[in-house]
Amino acid sequence: MIQGRELTGGVMSDLFWLTDEQVERLRPFFPKSHGKPRVDDRRVLSGIIFINRNGLMWCDAPREYGPPKTLYNRWKRWGDMGVFARMMEGPASEGGDHKTIMIDATYLKAHRTASSLRAKKGGPTTSAGV
Repeated sequence: MIQGRELTGGVMSDLFWLTDEQVERLRPFFPKSHGKPRVDDRRVLSGIIFINRNGLMWCDAPREYGPPKTLYNRWKRWGDMGVFARMMEGPASEGGDHKTIMIDATYLKAHRTASSLRAKKGGPTTSAGV
């Protein structure tokens, strides 16, 4: 439970993960609403981000983000429709110079037994005396 936060105009503004400007930039990637208008996109997206970032179950979402079922349904529907993938690809392709990013594989750690996997026990050994 989140404590010590004050309601500002009925909305927990400090719980939002996205600013109004960021939501407006993502809005073209949202699917069109058919029939009943959707609840606040910024609030629901912030709830989805909160759940995914913290590895929580949907029922553990703070109530300020709305009902857990709403969060899950939006995540499931938009995920199946590819909305989140378009949200990531769209802004990334819009601007900036294209860069190649490389990861130095020497940084990756191997399990402590990984070095012994190539040597067969009881097989021929290479030594200076043989």
